[in-house]
Amino acid sequence: MKKFFDDIKKDMKFKSAGPGKKLTEDASSKPAVAPSGSSTKQSRHAPSEGAQRAGAAALARIEQKPRLKVHTSQDAIRNQGEKRTDLNPDSPEPMKDPACLSVSGVYFTCPLTGATLTKSQREVHIKEAILMRFEEDDIEASVMMVHTFNKDREKVKAAVDIISKYVDNICKNPSEEKYRKIKVSNKVFQEKVRPVEGSREFLQALGFISVMLPVEGQEEEEEFLVLPEQSDDALELMKERRDRLQRGEPVRAQLDRQPQAFRPSPNAQRFELPPEFYNLSAEELKKEQQQRTELVEKNAMLRTKAMREKEEQRERRKYNYTLLRVRLPDGNLLQATFYAWDRLPALFEFVRESLVDGWQPFELIAPGGQKLQESEEVTLVECNLVPAALLTFAWDAAVQADIAAAGGKISAALLKPELLERIQTLS
Repeated sequence: MKKFFDDIKKDMKFKSAGPGKKLTEDASSKPAVAPSGSSTKQSRHAPSEGAQRAGAAALARIEQKPRLKVHTSQDAIRNQGEKRTDLNPDSPEPMKDPACLSVSGVYFTCPLTGATLTKSQREVHIKEAILMRFEEDDIEASVMMVHTFNKDREKVKAAVDIISKYVDNICKNPSEEKYRKIKVSNKVFQEKVRPVEGSREFLQALGFISVMLPVEGQEEEEEFLVLPEQSDDALELMKERRDRLQRGEPVRAQLDRQPQAFRPSPNAQRFELPPEFYNLSAEELKKEQQQRTELVEKNAMLRTKAMREKEEQRERRKYNYTLLRVRLPDGNLLQATFYAWDRLPALFEFVRESLVDGWQPFELIAPGGQKLQESEEVTLVECNLVPAALLTFAWDAAVQADIAAAGGKISAALLKPELLERIQTLS
């Protein structure tokens, strides 16, 4: 066995020496025995490529050296697919270095407290903020509870309609006690009102109090919500509070665009997005990677335009958010996060509010030269601006010419000072 490996080493050494070079034979190696007792050495033929590969593998195992992988075209295809997603379907998703990300994450602002929140913090924080609101305005807090704590909008509407009916009956018949009493065990109350969080709190904010009262034909008392008789002014106030309940809207954390200015950079078109941008679960991402390993091969096939467009639309639906950069005439970049379903007017409004001279008309040009129209109510995903894109900013040429002709001065700084004060360099 040792002789076999020594021969392999010698042959590999022979090949590495190249043509025209004479090698000194290893004294430890013996010449091949010639047939019929001849002492003449036979010329040795180099082993086949397969034999060399097998020998190299055996040597690597014995000497505990890493085996060199022979890359094939299929390996290149798989590697290209993996580079597109940075995921390996056979192992957990690797964590991206936060320092390499284009944005550290997706953030939101609580409209009640102004706090900046992550996606996972939103719901708990808003609930706590609403409950704290009871100390200031129990009507407002209970209205927020009804519309925010309950996801089923149909159930919310049904509860609001019934509570509104309670108020209407009281206001029309202020002296009749039966309209100011709600039997808690009543079927309608149990099925339509009680399951909706905040409904009982709203009734209590109106002035209803819990009272145990006897029920005809029953030995045990039952709970009622009872409203004391109201004055005319109190009845008018009840109507106003009813209207507030009907107009109520869910309290939702607002997307924090995280506006950021960057100096001119050759990396302007490079985007590394955090996981929050994806509209996929970990299991879906794994499945997606398995599909992408075949993507390069699919791209080699002839496909119709309709097939390509359908695939692109399916690809864009995988994102909730998009990261947009706008290259300004001075080379600086303006970056912000948007919902994928935000519309073009929201994009133009953001850019306008970031400029010193935002009153001047301007244009935004998408990759490929498409000129975006502020007046069009189309989503960013429909404009192919998801999950990230670099836009080009340009002032309206005619307006700029009019300003120059009138002797007006054009501001040298385009972005507002608060953005320039914390300008960064793209890594």
